Amino acid sequence: METVLAQDARLEADRIHDTLRREIVPRLPELAGCRSMPELLRHPVYCALEGKIRLVLETTQAGSYADGRAPARDRYRILCWNIERGAQLEAQLHEFRTHPYLRGCDVLLLVETDAGMARSANRDVAREFARHLGMHYAFLPCYLSLVKGSGVEREAVGANELGLHGNAILSRYPIRRPRAVQLRNGIDKMACRERRIGSQKALVAEIDLPGLPLAVACVHLDANSSQRHRADQMSEVVAALPASGAALIGGDWNTTTFDSSSAFRAILGYGLRVLMGAGNVIRNHYLHPYRRFEKELFGRLEAAGFDYLRSNRAGEPTIRYTVNDERAFKNLAEWVPLWCFPFIRWALRNHGGGCPLKIDWFATRGLEAQNPVILDEFREGRAVPLSDHDAIGLEVGVAS
Repeated sequence: METVLAQDARLEADRIHDTLRREIVPRLPELAGCRSMPELLRHPVYCALEGKIRLVLETTQAGSYADGRAPARDRYRILCWNIERGAQLEAQLHEFRTHPYLRGCDVLLLVETDAGMARSANRDVAREFARHLGMHYAFLPCYLSLVKGSGVEREAVGANELGLHGNAILSRYPIRRPRAVQLRNGIDKMACRERRIGSQKALVAEIDLPGLPLAVACVHLDANSSQRHRADQMSEVVAALPASGAALIGGDWNTTTFDSSSAFRAILGYGLRVLMGAGNVIRNHYLHPYRRFEKELFGRLEAAGFDYLRSNRAGEPTIRYTVNDERAFKNLAEWVPLWCFPFIRWALRNHGGGCPLKIDWFATRGLEAQNPVILDEFREGRAVPLSDHDAIGLEVGVAS
C-alpha cells in the first residue's frame, strides 16, 4: 500500500519525469552528435535546457511503501548488488520474495538502477523494487543518457522514455537525509560511444535502525578511471559521511587493478599482468586488489577508520570476465581494439577463458560486522544471469 509520503514523492518524481518527457527528451537527439563535454556546453540546445537538466540530475527521489514500523533486531542484514540496470527486474523481484537470504535483508544498496531506459523496459526500477517489497527508498540519478546504453544494450527494443541511470538505497526502516556526493568523471562521457550527461555520484543517507542509527553510502566508482582517481573518489565519499559513529560504504568500486582511463593505458596494464603470470595475478591481485594495484584506495579507508577485511569474503570473486561471453565482448569492444582479443584469449587459455575479479565491497566503521557472504547463484549456472555481478551481504550490529 502506498503511504502518503510515497504519494508526495511520486508526485514530485512524476513532475520531474513529465519535464523530461515534454521538454528535454525530444531535444536529446540534437545533443547526441556532440563529441565532447566542451562541445556540449557550447551547444545552444544544451544552453537552453541546462537549468532543467541540472534540476533532474540533482534531485534525489525518495518515498515509502513500508507498511508500519519494522521491529528492532540484534543484527541487521545489509545487501549490496549491482543489478545491471534492472534489466531482469521480474526475476530479481522473484528472488527477493522467495530466496531465504534475500527475504531477510533489511537494507539494500542497489547499484546501476535505471529509470526510463529502453534496456530495462522503461521501468522506474528503484520505485518498483520499493513498491513490490514494501520498503522505503531513495533513488539518485547520475546520468541522463543520450543513447540506449553500451554494447548489446544498443539492441534494446524501443526508445528511452526518460534516460536516467543511477543508484538506490532501500530499507525496511526510515531513510533520513538522502543526498548526493558528486564524483569527478574519469573520462569525458561525451567522448565515447555511450554518451551521457552527468557523473557518478554516491548516494548517502542515514538509516533509522532501532538502536543503531547508521550512515550509509551506496557507491559506484568510475570504471573508466585510474587507480588514483578511484582512490580520490572514495576519499570524497568518506569526507561526506559523519566524522564519527556507525557508518557503512557499499557498492561496485571497480577495483579491477587497471588504469582504464584510456584503452592505451589498459592495454599496457594488461601486458604487464601477462608478464607477471595470469595465475599469479588472479590469485594475488585480481582477488586481493588491496595488496598492490588498488592499495591507495583501501589505505585511505583504513586511515579513516574503516574495515574492509572482516566485512567481505576474502579472496572470492564478485564478477567473472569470460572471453566467449557475447555481452562482455561487445561491451569491452566499445573501447578496446579488436586486435587485443586474441591476446586476451591466449593469456587466459589455461584458466578456462575466464578471469575472476573482486570489485564489489563493503567497508564498515563503528560496527560489529559478521557473516559476510557472496551470492553467486544469481549469476553462475543460469541461462540468463540476473546480473553480471554477484550480490554481497553482511550482518551488522552495535560494536562492542
